[in-house]
Amino acid sequence: MLGLLKKVIGDSDARHLKKMDKLIEEIETQHEEMKKLSDGDLAGMTAKFKQRYEDGEKLDDILPEAFGVVREAATRALGMTHFRVQLVGGVVLHRGDIAEMKTGEGKTLVGTLSVYLNALTGKGVHVVTVNEYLARRDAEAMGKLYNFLGLTVGLNVAGMSKEEKREAYAADVTYGTNNEFGFDYLRDNMVTYKKQMVQRKLHYAIVDEVDSILIDEARTPLIISGAANQTSELYSTANSFVRMLKADHDYTYEEKTKTVQLSENGVAKAERVFNIENLFDSEHVQLNHHINQALKAHKVMVRDEDYVVEDGEVAIVDQFTGRLMKGRRFSDGLHQAIEAKEGVKIKRESMTMASITFQNYFRMYEKLAGMTGTAKTEEEEFQNIYNMNVYAVPTNEEIIREDKPDLIFKSVESKHRAIIKKIEELYEKGQPVLVGTVSVDNSEIISKKLKKHKIPHNVLNAKNHASEAEIIEQAGQKKAVTIATNMAGRGTDIKLGDGVAELGGLFVLGTERHESRRIDNQLRGRSGRQGDPGMSLFYLSLEDPLMRRFGSDNMSKMMERLGMEEDQPIESRIITKAVEQAQKRVEGNNFDARKQLLQYDDVMREQRDVIYEQRNEVLDSENLRPIVEHMIESTVTRVVNSYTPEEEVPEDWNLQGLVEYINITVLAESEISEKEIKGLDPEEMIELIMEKVLNDYNQREAEIMTEQMREFERVILLRTVDSKWTAHIDQMDQLRQGIHLRAYAQNDPLREYKFEGYEMFETMVASIEEEVSRYIMKAQVQSNLKRQQVAEGKAVHRSASQPQEPQEEPKAQPYVKGETVGRNDPCPCGSGKKYKNCHGREE
Repeated sequence: MLGLLKKVIGDSDARHLKKMDKLIEEIETQHEEMKKLSDGDLAGMTAKFKQRYEDGEKLDDILPEAFGVVREAATRALGMTHFRVQLVGGVVLHRGDIAEMKTGEGKTLVGTLSVYLNALTGKGVHVVTVNEYLARRDAEAMGKLYNFLGLTVGLNVAGMSKEEKREAYAADVTYGTNNEFGFDYLRDNMVTYKKQMVQRKLHYAIVDEVDSILIDEARTPLIISGAANQTSELYSTANSFVRMLKADHDYTYEEKTKTVQLSENGVAKAERVFNIENLFDSEHVQLNHHINQALKAHKVMVRDEDYVVEDGEVAIVDQFTGRLMKGRRFSDGLHQAIEAKEGVKIKRESMTMASITFQNYFRMYEKLAGMTGTAKTEEEEFQNIYNMNVYAVPTNEEIIREDKPDLIFKSVESKHRAIIKKIEELYEKGQPVLVGTVSVDNSEIISKKLKKHKIPHNVLNAKNHASEAEIIEQAGQKKAVTIATNMAGRGTDIKLGDGVAELGGLFVLGTERHESRRIDNQLRGRSGRQGDPGMSLFYLSLEDPLMRRFGSDNMSKMMERLGMEEDQPIESRIITKAVEQAQKRVEGNNFDARKQLLQYDDVMREQRDVIYEQRNEVLDSENLRPIVEHMIESTVTRVVNSYTPEEEVPEDWNLQGLVEYINITVLAESEISEKEIKGLDPEEMIELIMEKVLNDYNQREAEIMTEQMREFERVILLRTVDSKWTAHIDQMDQLRQGIHLRAYAQNDPLREYKFEGYEMFETMVASIEEEVSRYIMKAQVQSNLKRQQVAEGKAVHRSASQPQEPQEEPKAQPYVKGETVGRNDPCPCGSGKKYKNCHGREE
């Protein structure tokens, strides 16, 4: 048995899985015992397991019996019984690792084992899928099993009310998409009342298609944003200018790195056109940025490959799945530059109000596991970023699919001719063929050529994925020809029709290699499920993007030396290996890019944790006065120290300035005088000021009800923290976008970002403390204050934009007088002065 395992999945995995044999045998023994139970007794095991867990027993001890229960319950409720290899997958998931299982091996059923066991804790289990269709399908299908065993199931999708979401998260098992789980976390940290939060503490998540979610989508953070004040004029101007530029004369383009930049001639032309002396002067930073983005839009971003134009809007195409990423926009003004290029309406840029990467969101779970058909090639990344190992679980039936070596042609045209000829042969024979393309554009080119040859076919790409499930279901029938962009994360099996196995099964025809070997493997894996026959073959040309970027010149010369004809391909495993080496290099570059994104987001994570923790404390605490007092003391200490520097002698201290500042900020007018603090050391000054502050604080509280004062403190803290944090996120975002320029001065951009980000955070904290101090001590407390969210925002990523829901109306609370005050009215700070002579002077 071990020899066969080694042959199928490799030495290290085989040794690890061999160690599980005893545990798997124990599960099978328990399953035999569970078969003897009635339906009621079988379901009753759930309550017994929960009690044992509460009494201190570990889940690992309960595992054999629990898995036996699930196996028997699945047989009764679903008509499906877990194979032995599926039990292995369940153990891998429970241990917080990744189970790599080939297409058709029943990953959805495997997940039920670990989901059930971990749901016994009562802390909730999240099952994360790549789209809502799969979330609904699996929640409904597997829900029958969980309900049979007495567990509740929730579904979390976009557009649900807070009450519906709260109910979904309260369930034992919650299905949903990665986007929605992440956005709910961000939204929960923007609420003004604890009861508005929907998520519980993040306990355990199983991520389906884990490579798609934690690798492919990890390069783009989840963002909740609000509109920023930007005009479209500069985008149009930069777009018109870039249209005038000549390739190689006015700008240079590096295809390998996909970078484009103005040449000296281009810079001189820009200075002439815009009538400026130096494009790189600090006053022209914005213009320079817009020109660079317009250049990128025209020379790097390709229509129908990187994006499509649909219904007057630019929509991004997911490079890994071929889907349209509705609601997501390229950042840093690139999306607006593409809109200018395509002549569609230019939308305003947005201001980031909250953001998080998938890496940092999913690392917050106490335990994380995943399953996919292809993850081994990215094992290093899973280990480094998520501390998860990847174990290739053997298939239930041996894979008999034949993977042929690549065919390499001189030109794209000769490759296309060979592809159409092959599809024609397969169609005549009746063998179904799945044609995999890297881009929308290529899928449509192949489709047009097939139409000319009168070969009926279906096209599945970003422009028509609405009928996806139906198209995929038919892809294994006789004479079926299906053209599809990358199949990553589709989550749907292709079952063979009657008589297809005898014809050789599903033929997978790749029209070019993807940058990632994993995506190619996923395409191959669509054929040969559950021991079915099948074949895969990739057609390449020296003009393909991947071949152009890595070494096609040498191959082209070799083909010429051999005197090979235009339509004569090379079939060589050596060349196939060379292509895979090129893919490894690209994968390495992509890993570095994701790692760098995470390193930058780790800076924000530390800050986000501090702010969110403080926010939760504000929402949870009955009495915030100790926090407010600490903020006031911190503000007073900072101010006193700034006016009494150690390097100066006391005679040189600006005590008059200190007194004025303290009286304006935390004390009543003239409450403290220069005479009172003269001759004191800084510590004594702080002590005297705080004594007066606390006395005033007590008086303010005595004048109103204590309950009103507590709510007043909460309102001030929430409003101040939220407004300052939102501004800080946007500033950090801007810092991040420009920090790479520090490399030109021989500085490490990441180190600079950490250092400056820390300084900006410290400044923000000081600003929060000072503003809270001023409002708490100066603002007039009235009777009808309502907590308000600082700003409305939209969730922006791969799913449609989700507007923030309006907050529910709470009961009337104390009120801080608004800042629209007449100049001759009394100042709301309570000083007794007219507004124009007090805080009105600051405007």
